[in-house]
Amino acid sequence: MSGSAFSPRTGSAFWTPALRAIDQLGDRVFLGVVLHSVVWSAVAFAALAAGVFYGGHALLSGQGWLGWLAGAAGAVGTLVLSLWLFLPLATVIATLFVERIAVAVELRWYPAVAPGRPASLWAQAQDGVIVGVRILAMQALALIATLIPPHVTGLAIGWLIASWAVGRGLFVPVAMLRMERPAALALYRRLRIPVIFQGGLLTAAGLVPVLNLFAPVLGVAAMVHLVHRAIGTTEMDRVVARAAPVLGHARPRSDI
Repeated sequence: MSGSAFSPRTGSAFWTPALRAIDQLGDRVFLGVVLHSVVWSAVAFAALAAGVFYGGHALLSGQGWLGWLAGAAGAVGTLVLSLWLFLPLATVIATLFVERIAVAVELRWYPAVAPGRPASLWAQAQDGVIVGVRILAMQALALIATLIPPHVTGLAIGWLIASWAVGRGLFVPVAMLRMERPAALALYRRLRIPVIFQGGLLTAAGLVPVLNLFAPVLGVAAMVHLVHRAIGTTEMDRVVARAAPVLGHARPRSDI
């Protein structure tokens, strides 16, 4: 079943991608990526907590029980911080499996769509590094924003920052599976609102225990649906055609 004609203003652009991603949640590929994301995220945070604990203890080794207390406090603080940073880290890990998720989605929902012309592996690798740094940096900024008084305002600002970082960070790598990076950025600019909307849903899901484990995979799948809802429409043709003359030359106007 292929995607229908798409306009960013249609309500289906906002809800259909997420609903279709959830509908495929039992897919073995999805569950495999979830397992990888959870395991590697847990390993990363456990290593960080252990490093903080032993580092704090070593720093205050001459202080007796104070050294152990400082190390334990630092480790607990790291674990609390990991609750906020789990989604961006798991999202970065999930981007390593973006092609695997995209293939699973396309086999089920878009079997008749012709293969795209993906960006080079080098370009995808470069964007993957950029995505990882950007998401983690923006999530840290979002955490700081939550401290802005009044706290309701700070939380709203933090949520918006995280929504943009996660949405944009997942969409462009998915689009690059079918087009060069300038064209992917051009398409992102056209679909910025629904892309950030998906990022907002993922950020909210990231705050819900258990559901946050699946959020990155659902996010990648939702972005695949967004891209495919544009394929074959005149809008998509114009975006790619407009970007084609500048491939590898000019810098896109804005990709934020």
